[in-house]
Amino acid sequence: MAMILENFRAFDIRHLNMLLMIGVAILFGTFGARLFQRLHIPQIVGYIVIGLILGPMLGVISQQTIKTFEPFNLFALGIIGFLIGGELKKDIFVKYGRQVFYVLLFEGITAFLTAAILCTAVLLFVFDWHIAVAAGVVFGAICSATDPAATTAVLWEYKTRGPLTTMLTTIVALDDALAMILYIASVSIALVLTGQHNEGGFAVMAGHAVYEIAGSLVLGVLIGLLLKWIIRQIDDNEKILVFTISCIILNIGLAMTFNFDVILSSMAFGATLINVLPRRSAASFEMIHKFSAPIYVLFFVIIGARVNISAVSWIVFLTSAAYIIGCVVGKAAGSHWGARYSKAAPAVRKYLGFCLYQQGTIAIALLIMATTRFEGQIRELMVTVIIIGVFLFQVAGPILVKIGVKKAGEVGMNVTEEDLIKLYKVKDVMESKPATIKEGLPLDDIINIFSTTDGLYYPVIDEQSRLKGIISISSIKETFAYQNVASWLLACDIAQPVLDKTTGDTPLAEALEQIQKYDLDFLPVVSDENDKLAGILDAKTVNRKISAEIIRKREQADQVAAVSI
Repeated sequence: MAMILENFRAFDIRHLNMLLMIGVAILFGTFGARLFQRLHIPQIVGYIVIGLILGPMLGVISQQTIKTFEPFNLFALGIIGFLIGGELKKDIFVKYGRQVFYVLLFEGITAFLTAAILCTAVLLFVFDWHIAVAAGVVFGAICSATDPAATTAVLWEYKTRGPLTTMLTTIVALDDALAMILYIASVSIALVLTGQHNEGGFAVMAGHAVYEIAGSLVLGVLIGLLLKWIIRQIDDNEKILVFTISCIILNIGLAMTFNFDVILSSMAFGATLINVLPRRSAASFEMIHKFSAPIYVLFFVIIGARVNISAVSWIVFLTSAAYIIGCVVGKAAGSHWGARYSKAAPAVRKYLGFCLYQQGTIAIALLIMATTRFEGQIRELMVTVIIIGVFLFQVAGPILVKIGVKKAGEVGMNVTEEDLIKLYKVKDVMESKPATIKEGLPLDDIINIFSTTDGLYYPVIDEQSRLKGIISISSIKETFAYQNVASWLLACDIAQPVLDKTTGDTPLAEALEQIQKYDLDFLPVVSDENDKLAGILDAKTVNRKISAEIIRKREQADQVAAVSI
C-alpha cells in the first residue's frame, strides 16, 4: 500500500511515459472530436484544440516529445499521401486538366504575392528593407501551401462528391509541388538581398528542387508498380493490408534516404496503384482508410501541441495578421479568378476559396528549411508567425471547408451502404402498408392470395390489427398432409410464431443485425404499445432502396460535374 501511495505521489502529468502519453492523446483527442461534432464543427478542430490543451497549456506533450514523434509524423503523412493519391484517377485529369492547371497557378501565385507584400510592409517597421523583403517573400511562398491532410479529412468526414470536391482534391495534391517551386525562387531572392547568394547558388537550388520533385514521383510510381504485382499474386485481404502498409513504410524510408518529399512520393504511389489496378486495389485503399483513424487523431493532436502561445509580441501579432490576411485574400481571389478564367463549374468559382486555407506539415517543413537561412530575431519571428498561422488555419480551415462543400450541395453525395444504414431508422425503409391475412381467413382464400400475388410470406393479424403470426409458403405446404380437414383450417391454425420483431424507431443497423442473427428474410414492424402491425422490414427491399439512393446521389453529383465541363 505504501508503495502504491509513493508511486501516486511521484506521478507527474508532465512526465508521462511514451505509451501512456499516446493513449491520453488519442483518447482525449477522440472525445474532443466527438464534442466538436455535436457542435457541428469538423472533428479535426477537436483534435487540434485537445493538442493545444495537452501541449502548451498542461505540458503533457512537450516540444522535446514532439521532436521524438517526427518518424510517426512521416508515417502519418505517408498514409495521408497514399490515400490522397488514390483519389487522383486519370479520368479526373482528362476532364479537369486545364481547369486544375489554371486554378492552381492563380490561387498559389496570388496568395504568394499578397502575403509577401503585406508581410514586407509590416516588417519594414522593424527591419531594414533587405531583411523585410527577404522574409516577406519567404512568408509568401509558405503561404501558398495547402495542407492535403486536413482538407481531405473534412471531405471524407462529410462524404462529399461533385465538381468542387474533385477540384479541391486535385489542387491540394499538387499544391505541394507549386509551394516548393515558389519557395526555391523566394529563398534565392532572400539570399541575394541578405548577401548570402554565391555563384551557382540558384542553379544548385533549382537542381535540388528538380531532383526532389522528379525523384519523389519516380519512387512513388515504382512502389505502386511493385504493390500492383504483389496484389495480383494474392487474394487474402489481410495479407493485402500487410503488404500495403509495408510498401507505404518502404516508400517513406526510401524517400527519407534519398531526400525526396514524403507526401509527393506517397501521392504518386497511391495514384499509380489506383490507375494501374483500379478494381483490385480498392481493398487496399479501403483497409488503409479504416486503419488510419487513430493515426489521424494523434497526428493532429501533435499539430495542436506545437503552438507556442508565450512568444507573441506586437510585431508577431501584426506580422501574423498580415500573413493570415494575405493568405485569405490571395487564395480567395486567385481561386475565383482561376476558376472563372478556366470556365470551371459555378460551385468551384463560388466556394473553392473557402477550402484552401489549411496549412500543416508542408508549411512547417518549408519553415524548418527557411530557418537555416535566417538568424536571430527574424528567425524567431518567422517560426512564431508560421506556427500561429498554421494553428489558426488548422482550426478555422476545416470549418470553412465544411461551409464551402455544404453551400455547393456536395455533402453526403459520396455515401456508402454502411453510411445510409447508420443514418436510417426502420420506419424510413419499411413497407408501411403490407398485405395481411386476418386470423379467421379460411385456407382456400389464403391459397388464392398466394397464387395471385408475388408475396412469399404474410403477417397474420386480429381484428385490432395486432400481430398474431406469419404465414409463408412453407406453412401452406404443411397443410397438404391434412387434406381431409383442410377446408376447416383457418389462418390462426397454420400461422407460424413470430421469431423476432422490431419497431419503427429502431436503428436500421440494429434491425438488420437481428435479421442476420436469426437468418430471416424479414422482420414484422410493430408499435411499442400493443403489438399493432406497423409494417414489414424486408431485407431484399432494404438493399434495393439503399442501392437506389446511393446511385441517385452519385448521379446527381456527376450530373452537376457534367454540366460544368
